[in-house]
Amino acid sequence: MSMIYVIDDDDQLRMSFHKLLVEEGYDVAEAASGEKGLAMVRERVPDLVILDVRLPGMGGLKVYQFIREIDPKLPVIIMTAYGTTETAIEATKLGAFDYILKPFDIPQMLKVISQALAAGKFMRFPVGMDGSPDGTGGDAIIGRSPAMQTVYKAIGRSAPTDATVLIRGESGTGKELVARALYQHSTRSGAPFLVINCVAIPETLLESELFGFEKGAFTGASHRRVGKIEQASGGTIFLDEIGDMPFSLQAKILRLLQEKSIERLGGRQTIPVDVRIIAATNRDLETAVSQGRFREDLYYRLKVVTIQLPPLYDRADDITLLTHYFLSKHAREIGIENPGITPEALEMLKKWRFPGNVRELENIVKKTLIYNRMTPITPEDISQALDEKPPERRSALIEDEAAIHRWVGRMLTRSQLERPFEECMERVEGIVVKEALNLTGGNRSKAAKLLGISRPTLHAKIDRHRLEITTTVQRPTD
Repeated sequence: MSMIYVIDDDDQLRMSFHKLLVEEGYDVAEAASGEKGLAMVRERVPDLVILDVRLPGMGGLKVYQFIREIDPKLPVIIMTAYGTTETAIEATKLGAFDYILKPFDIPQMLKVISQALAAGKFMRFPVGMDGSPDGTGGDAIIGRSPAMQTVYKAIGRSAPTDATVLIRGESGTGKELVARALYQHSTRSGAPFLVINCVAIPETLLESELFGFEKGAFTGASHRRVGKIEQASGGTIFLDEIGDMPFSLQAKILRLLQEKSIERLGGRQTIPVDVRIIAATNRDLETAVSQGRFREDLYYRLKVVTIQLPPLYDRADDITLLTHYFLSKHAREIGIENPGITPEALEMLKKWRFPGNVRELENIVKKTLIYNRMTPITPEDISQALDEKPPERRSALIEDEAAIHRWVGRMLTRSQLERPFEECMERVEGIVVKEALNLTGGNRSKAAKLLGISRPTLHAKIDRHRLEITTTVQRPTD
């Protein structure tokens, strides 16, 4: 469970934060002054600090500078009233994860908290890369097959350089782990590592998220905001799913790679930035280039170094190693003894094609552990995890499936739909997310766990589908 420190002299705000964050599944500790907050950080470094700019005695910016000396990779979210925005911007340029204006919107704050915790994990916890489990339960790239040996060599050779790296592979093959390994073994490992998912962020927000904006750049732009690229100067930006980046933004990324500079949205000032770009995609970029959906010049700029991750069915010899690693990791997380697995169950896994690759194997192992009776995993356990339903449930499932077929039929026959497949999938995704929120009483942390997705991904889907969550509260200003 993540530990969050809230440093603010407003007693009511701290109490509200405590209640909100505990309900979201976090551990929370509070401090009413910068001095007390620093003492807490020195005694035990948390996973995240939420820090007010205006504090009695030692100011928030000075507190942040001391926090940076204690742990430069500890993510800090700055809270500020409108009048102290420039101070918050200064802190962000120094490495603070983000700043939030008071009064703030709770869903937006929860989204930023989730993103900050994920960024902190990426920066602070190393990815094992020796091809075998280390028993610590941390994240690791697992595999001893020839295909994975090629991946390890590519990481080792390219990590110490500033070369742009393009990571390619199907969904679930571990592209994010490779990006983290590249960062952690680079000369920039002491600087920020920020992840931007080009699919999870709505197209209308992606440009301002990456490049920032000036006051008045668009309706609602009441103050200047520093973008993630400028914020990560000196560090590394990971552009995940870059194959889905809007064509209109690709030219700006090309300029960044060529000229090492950006312009904020609505601004005319050229801002020099020193960032390393690591990108990943599961798309066929060559086809996208030929169809005019991806810039050819950007394609060649990105693939200075290409690391190709093999699908799991091309390295079936690694399934045994991966299975034992996930059994150990998730048994520890659940708090049970590792029950092991029978040879027959392992053979069954080796014959499965795994369209979801390593991520699918991990989910199967986790499911078997949740329902385990403290005996070795059997083929029957694997079948249950693969969603092979017992006979008594099949009739109900058939009725449900028939209703879904009728709905899809109605959708596909609507002549006004321009993109029937995409629009059907969008509708279904929105319904699934809304139902998960309903089942969990609007608790985003629980809904994300129910859906099997990260909190940042859930927040992005809530934004994309404009789902109404009645948790907006206005807080008093400084």
